[in-house]
Amino acid sequence: MKDITAILILYPDAAAIHKALESLKRIDSRLHSVIVLHGKDMSLTIASDYTHFKQIQSIIVKENDPGKTLNDIIQKINSSYVLFLHDTDYLSPAIQARSLHLIQSDSFLTTTFHNRNITVQRPLLVSATFLKKQQFLLNSQLPFKEALLPAWLSDKSSSEKLCKEGLVLQSRRNSSATTLEKQKFMQKYQLNKIKTTNLSLSILISNFNMEQYVETAIASCLLQNELPEQVLIINDGSTDNSSNRLNRWGDGNLVRIFEKENEGKAIALNHLLPYVTSDFILELDADDWLDPDAVSVIKELLADLPLHTAVLYGNLRKWKQLKEDILFKGIAKGKIINGKADILSYRLPLGPRIYLTSALKKIGGFPVIAFKDGRLYEDVSVLNQLIKYGRFQYHDFTVYNVREHKESITKTNRPEWNEFLKSIKEP
Repeated sequence: MKDITAILILYPDAAAIHKALESLKRIDSRLHSVIVLHGKDMSLTIASDYTHFKQIQSIIVKENDPGKTLNDIIQKINSSYVLFLHDTDYLSPAIQARSLHLIQSDSFLTTTFHNRNITVQRPLLVSATFLKKQQFLLNSQLPFKEALLPAWLSDKSSSEKLCKEGLVLQSRRNSSATTLEKQKFMQKYQLNKIKTTNLSLSILISNFNMEQYVETAIASCLLQNELPEQVLIINDGSTDNSSNRLNRWGDGNLVRIFEKENEGKAIALNHLLPYVTSDFILELDADDWLDPDAVSVIKELLADLPLHTAVLYGNLRKWKQLKEDILFKGIAKGKIINGKADILSYRLPLGPRIYLTSALKKIGGFPVIAFKDGRLYEDVSVLNQLIKYGRFQYHDFTVYNVREHKESITKTNRPEWNEFLKSIKEP
C-alpha cells in the first residue's frame, strides 16, 4: 500500500540528498511520493536521476521559512502518513517497510539522534491528518532553523509518542561549538511536562520594533516544560508590524497583549505591573529567548531563596545574529553583588533578572529617571533602587539566551554609559 509521503528537509548538498533518496528505496512498497525541500541556492536534478520514484518533487523553501512551506505542503498531501528526513539523515539499511507503523491515527513515531552525550528527538512518521491540525512553528518563532522538528514535538503528549532507535542514520555530524550548543538546547524540548506548587512566576516582555524577533521570545515562554502563571506583553508604540505579530499569541488568559504609545521601556513595563499576580517576575527582552526548562529551573531556585531576596540572577548564553543563522559566543557567568558599587561596575547586562514582585512594586516599579527620559539602562536603574530594599542572590544557572544584533538599543548606545553613571551617582 502506497501510504507514505517522504519529505527531505534542507539538506546541505546534492550528495546528502542522493544518499537519502537511495535509502528510501528500502520502503518503496509504502512510498506514495517524495518531496525534497531545499534552499533557492541549491541546484537539483533529482527528478531525472530518480525516475524510480513515480512521484518526486523539488520545492524551494518559500520566504526562507521551512515551517511555513511545510505547513502549506502538508495541507495538500493525500497520503496517510508523512515521513521526515532532515539535514544528512538517511534510512538505516536495517529498516523494513513494516517497521513504519502507528498504533492509532493521532500517534507518531519518533527517532533519536546522538552527538557525543547529547540526544535530540525528532518526529519520523506522523499521520497526515494529525499534521494538518498540528502545524509547525514559523522561522520567526524559532531560535534557529534546526529547532523546527524538535520544537514541534515539545508540546505533544508522551503517550502519543512511539520511539524507535536505529531507524535513521546520518552521513556526517557537525560538532562545532555552535551546533553542540544548539543540540543541548533542543535536548530540553524532550523534558516531561510538570506542574509544581513552587512560588509563582510571571514573564514580562516590552516590545519596540522587534517584529523580527519577538515571536521567538513569546514562543519560548510557551514551549516550557512548566508553564509560567502569566506572560504579559506590551507593544510600546512600535512602528513596524509588531502588532500583527503579537496578536497571534494573545489568549486573554495565559498570554495578554497590551498596546500603548512609545514612552520607553521603563514606562512600558510599569504599565504591566498592576496586572501581575505572581510572587516573582522574569523580565525577558523582546529579542532574547528562554531555554525550555527556564521556568522550572527558576521556580526550583525560588523555593530555596534566602529571606529578603529582591533579585535572583544567574548566567547568560550569548549568541551573535548572522544574516540567516546565529553563532554561539559563550556563557557570560554572573558574579556576586553586594552593593551599589558592584551594580555600577557589573559587566552588563545582569541576567536573567527575576524580581520579587512586592519589592518591585514597593519602589514604584521601574524608575523613570531624567537621563534620556528613562529610555536607556532601565535595568541598571531598577537594580540601583532594589539593592536598598533587599539582597541580590546569584546562582550558577543558564536558561536565558541573549541575541546580539545591530538593532540592539544597548549596543547602539554604549557611548552614553559614562553619562548615565554620572546621572545616578548620589551627591
